[in-house]
Amino acid sequence: MYFTLMKLLIINPGSTSTKISVFEDDSAIFTESVFHDAPLLLSFNTTNDQLPFRRSVIIDILKKHDLGLEDIDVFVGRGGCAYSQKEGVMIIDKKLYEDTKNDVGGSDHPAKLGVMLAYDFGTKYNKPMYTVDPTNVDELCPYARITGIKGIYKRAQSHVLNQKGIARLHAKKIGKKYEECLFIICHIDGGITVNAHKYGKMIDGTEGAGGDGAFTPTRLGSIPIMEVAKYLETHSTDEMEAMCSRSGGFVSHFGTSNSDTIHKMKEDGDEHAILVWDTMIYQISKSIGAMATVLEGNVDAILLTGGLVRFDDIIEGIKKKCEWIAPIYTYKGEVEQEALAESVLKVLRGEEKANRYTGKPVFNGFDWDD
Repeated sequence: MYFTLMKLLIINPGSTSTKISVFEDDSAIFTESVFHDAPLLLSFNTTNDQLPFRRSVIIDILKKHDLGLEDIDVFVGRGGCAYSQKEGVMIIDKKLYEDTKNDVGGSDHPAKLGVMLAYDFGTKYNKPMYTVDPTNVDELCPYARITGIKGIYKRAQSHVLNQKGIARLHAKKIGKKYEECLFIICHIDGGITVNAHKYGKMIDGTEGAGGDGAFTPTRLGSIPIMEVAKYLETHSTDEMEAMCSRSGGFVSHFGTSNSDTIHKMKEDGDEHAILVWDTMIYQISKSIGAMATVLEGNVDAILLTGGLVRFDDIIEGIKKKCEWIAPIYTYKGEVEQEALAESVLKVLRGEEKANRYTGKPVFNGFDWDD
């Protein structure tokens, strides 16, 4: 049942920030983001250990706006880390909470805290809880899954929420439906993912927190497997997993995930910062080129989005290497808060139905794996 003037709390934990919004129906009362540098987040042994800290950040932000959790009608959290699911709105229940908490999907990403916090708040105040387009929505084509080791497959792990939101926004601008378009979309922020979107499906892309694609402010990116094997001779798998999501990239090179700090170092002529920053752009561009082959060169547009798109040299560097593929458009920041709110409002109004978490992955191997 839908009631007018419902307050929705939108919870969006990222690799370098906690972002929340309060919507009253379609209108955002406020949106606020708090940056967390890597040394702070690395002081927690696991992502789950961050839960009390992130909870206190949210409560403090609400207090600044004269609101409390008891004033919220619906809790909406960004999600990931449970078993892969199809796109759309999903009801948060105990099974989804437990599987998210336990990383049954095989990755550890701070987006999981959105589901966990929404469940925490929703169960305490007996209010509805939802997530939308979690990071592991799985629409991969078979070619994107296969590796050179039988039984080991690439996972779907990307900035699904923002990428699909930007895709729909750009499609509308050019007078088409998302399901009619061929896009390459790059989310460039604390995490970086590049995906091929074919007629409304993300058929291939880099695996965000899995050691794949460009390195980022917090993630190690692609590394030759034998170098990983050597690393594991003197480091634990927990340390390697942290490099995939929290302590790689800029953090490994400079001890901080603050992109403004690294960019200032580059502008001041620091040779290490110049090379690392420009290599990140180089690697993003390589990923775009790879996705162009997935779409067989038929690309309507390359869309750049995310917090780091505020840096002009990233835009210009990618254009120099990739604009021959297709026109490049920029969407600075992201539309995740709006996408979360709008999608859940459609469910509350009875315009769409919410999915139930299945407790099973979308893909569980091929017939020959039995």
